Amino acid sequence: MEKGNKESKKWAQEEVSNEINNRELAEEESVDWRGRPSNPSKHGGMRAALFVLGLQAFEIMGIAAVGNNLITYVINEMHFPLSKAANSVTNFVGTIFIFSLLGGYLSDAFLGSFWTILIFGFVELSGFILLSVQAHLSQLKPPKCNPLINQSLCEEAKGFKAIIFFTALYLVALGSGCVKPNMIAHGADQFSHQSHPKQSKRLSSYFNAAYFAFSIGELIALSLLVWIQTHSGMDVGFGVSAAAMTMGLISLVSGTMYFRNKRPRRSIFTPIAQVVVAAILKRKLASPADPKMLNGGHRVPNDVVDSSTLPYTPRLRFLDKACTKIQDTNTKESPWRLCTVNQVEQVKTLISLVPVFASTIVFNTILAQLQTFSVQQGSSMNTRLSNSFHIPPASLQAIPYIMLIFLVPLYDSLFVPFARKLTGHSSGIPPLTRIGVGLFLSTFSMVSAALLEKKRRDSSVLDGRILSIFWITPQFLIFGISEMFTAVGLIEFFYKQTTMGMESFLMSLTYCSYSFGFYFSSLLVSIVNKITSTSADSKGWLGENDLNKDRLDLFYWLLAVLSLLNFISYLFWSRWNIKSLRNNNSNVVGDEKI
Repeated sequence: MEKGNKESKKWAQEEVSNEINNRELAEEESVDWRGRPSNPSKHGGMRAALFVLGLQAFEIMGIAAVGNNLITYVINEMHFPLSKAANSVTNFVGTIFIFSLLGGYLSDAFLGSFWTILIFGFVELSGFILLSVQAHLSQLKPPKCNPLINQSLCEEAKGFKAIIFFTALYLVALGSGCVKPNMIAHGADQFSHQSHPKQSKRLSSYFNAAYFAFSIGELIALSLLVWIQTHSGMDVGFGVSAAAMTMGLISLVSGTMYFRNKRPRRSIFTPIAQVVVAAILKRKLASPADPKMLNGGHRVPNDVVDSSTLPYTPRLRFLDKACTKIQDTNTKESPWRLCTVNQVEQVKTLISLVPVFASTIVFNTILAQLQTFSVQQGSSMNTRLSNSFHIPPASLQAIPYIMLIFLVPLYDSLFVPFARKLTGHSSGIPPLTRIGVGLFLSTFSMVSAALLEKKRRDSSVLDGRILSIFWITPQFLIFGISEMFTAVGLIEFFYKQTTMGMESFLMSLTYCSYSFGFYFSSLLVSIVNKITSTSADSKGWLGENDLNKDRLDLFYWLLAVLSLLNFISYLFWSRWNIKSLRNNNSNVVGDEKI
């Protein structure tokens, strides 16, 4: 018994030594702008992260001003019908986040986060400029008309005009998609939380600061820039978006000398593919009962993409076959037949993230409604604030961000330190818990939206009264709070689960959730219209292009039910995530104390 304890202690000491060595290696692999090893006293930290936060604020300012008022532009100037306009917006936003996968891959494998941001930042800028040119030149748009009077008399943008519009739009989508995950990853890379655990607190504060920068950018976009679009024209508005993106790129370049940069690490998918192939080839092989007998133990060989150590976990045991040696043979096995524990744990980590990722899809479907149908909902209400001032419907989405620019600093400076004393967690509350709180609150956003739409429709149809636009405030406020919990929690959880060499790619997965949510929104609208079309004259709940004839309230109730079911599903999968690590006596789940 005593001998076994000594062996266990010796093995544990070896693991600690390996962990320290790998952390030191991670530090050495951080380089400055000239490719030399970074100096902790000169590079990284909050000073460097501030330049990235500046880029994030300006980038979201530009893209939000376009995306959140885009439905008004495509209806009034491109003359698309409501359902097609809504789908154009959701497809555009969805494509942004699909391209985030490309940006994450290019960064981790070839370019590095800094150069990926810089290159695709200019691609996004070119899209803004082309949108501004088209909005300014009447030759590139269909003839003016008022679609609110008679949609059938308006000529829809087609042919060359449509090509110009969608080319500009998807240049913006390509650029923004590749920039977004790398902004978060590059900012987080300035904190060496793996080699200095105390910096985990600063990293958590950075994620809150990133959301604060996001809120500032959204607020300015949805108030000042949307007001400029409404009163000075979309050409000027798109031009201001281009100017904001230019300022963001200037902020990035200004921080060049202060950044810690991580080297790209060739293909990030080869080690994953090796595990899958090896597990299939050895599917009939029995895994050893003792994980210390698996190939590589907890050590990380030089030929593996990452340089961080992942502890063995008993979850998804069928993958352990990939790192099980064939007995009674001295033949050296191919990397496609024998992997290391660390490679297998990478794959296990990625698979365990999928349910958490999937749980945010319905959440982002709700976000899609607030950027499309809720804007149209506001357009049919009384937008007058005074005799001479009207609130642009797209500016409704600024409501939660007005609150959040005060709430986020209070959350980080007051609530988080208090929660740390109760939970012992560096983030105050664990990221998985934070995500769950946000998913739960999003249900009530749709309940509020459904109740308001029923009241608005009844007042307009039955009483001839037009409700004030301020009635729409609660659904935006509730969702804003829920987004503060879910979005930041998801990014922090994914980043702290990541292994070296995959930071940007896993950040892109968090954005990809937005993509699936917006695509699912388009699909759901089509399905609902098809199912609820009871006759040739009926176009379904959302097919009449007139909210007084549509049943948007029922559609919101449907989303509320889906959101609640999604939250229940999330509870199951988050508990599975934690339980699978607790079974191995692990005390970390994305830096969570168990």
